[in-house]
Amino acid sequence: MSGLLSGPLSGRLTGRLTGRLSGPVARASVHRRNRAATFALDASVLAALLAASSAPTPLYPVYQDRWGLSALAVTVVFAAYSLALLSALLTTGALSDHLGRRPVLAGALLAEAASMLLLASADGAGSLTAARLLQGAATGVATSAAGAALLDLADPRHPGRSALTNTIAPVAGMAAGVLGSTLLVRFAPAPTSTVYLLLAALFAAQAIAVAFTAETARRHPGALRSLRPRLALPPAARRTLLTTGTAVVAVWALGGFYSSLGPGLVRLAAPEAPQAARGMVFFTLSATATLTVWALRRADPRTAVTLGCLAVLPAAPLALAGLHGAGAPAVHGGAALAGAAFGAVSQGTLRLLLAPLAERDRAATLAAYYVLSYLSMSLPAIAAGAATRQYGLGTTSHAYAAVAALLAVAALAALAGSRRRSAAAHPDH
Repeated sequence: MSGLLSGPLSGRLTGRLTGRLSGPVARASVHRRNRAATFALDASVLAALLAASSAPTPLYPVYQDRWGLSALAVTVVFAAYSLALLSALLTTGALSDHLGRRPVLAGALLAEAASMLLLASADGAGSLTAARLLQGAATGVATSAAGAALLDLADPRHPGRSALTNTIAPVAGMAAGVLGSTLLVRFAPAPTSTVYLLLAALFAAQAIAVAFTAETARRHPGALRSLRPRLALPPAARRTLLTTGTAVVAVWALGGFYSSLGPGLVRLAAPEAPQAARGMVFFTLSATATLTVWALRRADPRTAVTLGCLAVLPAAPLALAGLHGAGAPAVHGGAALAGAAFGAVSQGTLRLLLAPLAERDRAATLAAYYVLSYLSMSLPAIAAGAATRQYGLGTTSHAYAAVAALLAVAALAALAGSRRRSAAAHPDH
């Protein structure tokens, strides 16, 4: 008997017992791998969306030379994207809470791919603006769904990873979009279409991949009712935005300036700079923002926001020094400081916002944050573009820098007041 049990029969019994014991463990391991793959996919979607948003920046000088666009026309094209995105956030920001992340995200990615094809075939300011409108709407729908999906997939073993990814993926995507577009402007045979065709293929592939992922949100009724424009913030998130909102406005306004008028500023400071390199000033900002988000990922979020506000103060004068003889290096130095401010304020604010949220509040709160952000990015840029027609880019840049610095000072005062109130409420801490 012992021989039989130690032979094939023993092997079969052992295999069955091992299978029964390891089945749940194996399924848990597969589940974790699937969640990790879905998390990576959603992060790549967020990065790709923002890469597509910044890809036109190095092409604006090309469009200006080819179609004779003014600075105002460039900012209108830029603002068309931002305002369409805002409209989408206001109406569809909570849609994925009702229909699920997967169908909303897959549909938005297909619309994003279509907008890339329209950008590739644009032949003037009108068609360019129409394509950017569609892109902005698709991005608005997709960003809140993808960002909320990342929060759904939060892993207790990695606290804070979802909030960090929601911050670092967009700025890393913006940097990649500017860099890739700049290289294609320099080396591709058809720079105004190649970058968009590549992005269209990427979005189509991501839409297919999303369709095969598991749903991360519990669906519930009220989808049509959720389309009514509104900003719904839970009390804790409302208090956070009241404290940090001015800082968010300051850094996103600087981002909008460098994204739309940055190439023109480099041309004004260094007329000899090659056309393909002018858009790299926004790469400087977004790359520095990415590094800052990573460097401050474990810092106290209020401290991060404070450091970001402090970085705004020297950023503006340094960039302006480029217009007074210091040239392109000063403009890029100012952009680097603006990027550090952008990264610190964005990640600090998002961590403060997202930490106390319940699942049902995630998409709507992210939508409200992005509404504030993109309003801050687009409206000042439109005003600056209009001002350049009457006062010139140099004078407009000085005024813009002064306003950004004042906003940073106001934000520092709000943060100091918040700390005092917190200390008074918790005297033992």
